[in-house]
Amino acid sequence: MIAIAIVTYNSAAFIRRCLEYVFDQDYTPFEVIVVDNASNDGTPEILRDFEAQRTQTAPPVTRETPQTSGGASGAPFCASTFNARIRVAYNRENTGFAGGQNQAISLSKAAWILTLNPDTRLTRDFLRHLVEAGEADPSVGSVCGKLLAMSPDFEPLAQPTFDSTGIYFTPNQRHFDRGSQQPDHGQYERPEYVFGATGAACLYRRAMIDDISIDGEFFDSDFFAYREDADVAWRAQLLGWKCLYTPLARAYHVRSVLPANRRSLPSAVNMHSVKNRWLLRIKNMTGPLYRRYWLVITWRDAVVIAGCLLREFSSLRAFVLLARAWPRAWKKRRIIMQRRRATDDSLSVWFRSTPA
Repeated sequence: MIAIAIVTYNSAAFIRRCLEYVFDQDYTPFEVIVVDNASNDGTPEILRDFEAQRTQTAPPVTRETPQTSGGASGAPFCASTFNARIRVAYNRENTGFAGGQNQAISLSKAAWILTLNPDTRLTRDFLRHLVEAGEADPSVGSVCGKLLAMSPDFEPLAQPTFDSTGIYFTPNQRHFDRGSQQPDHGQYERPEYVFGATGAACLYRRAMIDDISIDGEFFDSDFFAYREDADVAWRAQLLGWKCLYTPLARAYHVRSVLPANRRSLPSAVNMHSVKNRWLLRIKNMTGPLYRRYWLVITWRDAVVIAGCLLREFSSLRAFVLLARAWPRAWKKRRIIMQRRRATDDSLSVWFRSTPA
């Protein structure tokens, strides 16, 4: 059993099309768990339509339905004509991507969990190729495919353009999607290990989720949104898990959060991005690694702080939230460092100015 976990927040423009492609997967069996974070744009009504359709096409699976925090719908899991099941939890408040995904993951015992953004379109064999790649190597804790960019109308671009083929870190602690916004000329056509994967469409092994979770959290709820997938990737590397990229698994993604669009993004997104830059390091950076790159890290920190003080005033709140999260972050760091299995030399090879 594979579980597809989707977190929605005012996703009415995309969620119907997303689910239509999800339920057309040629891999079975799988279940779909959607957590809606108090949307007010019609998303709940669309999700209720899908619940009703699944109920009409097949009888409910006989097992007790677990309750969820934040006001779950209480609807049973249902088998459908696609051999898939769906459940939706309707939250009364926005718990962010991190909190919503943790909630969805807790509702399933599946061996693999696919985190999926609602603005993603899967090819029919996407899930099957991810699972086959992951099952081939027990040391792999996460698997990502070739994400290509698409327009907001859910149509692929005329010129195939990469959205992500995994993520990589630079020495100054910025992280990027490999190939982002570059035309696809066949440069990422071989399976290979990468540092980590974007949470927009990543398959996680249950064994790794259980192994690297801290106090029951896989994604760190202090991150709320943005960079939480990079935090998971770094923690997984520290604890000895690999991430595998397979080009056979193809999907399309509408990405709005890009470094080039920073000025047009919601202020809350930019603020969480600033906060989480420091949370990432507090939790995961080792002493030798910091000493190796301290000059470029310090320079980038100075640029970020200056930007907040001189232009992006709304992001100053990031430092207030960082101060509040500081004790929890250091507690998590101690747990991670006590259990780390990777050496500094093995980690340092991933921090490069070009994709590793």
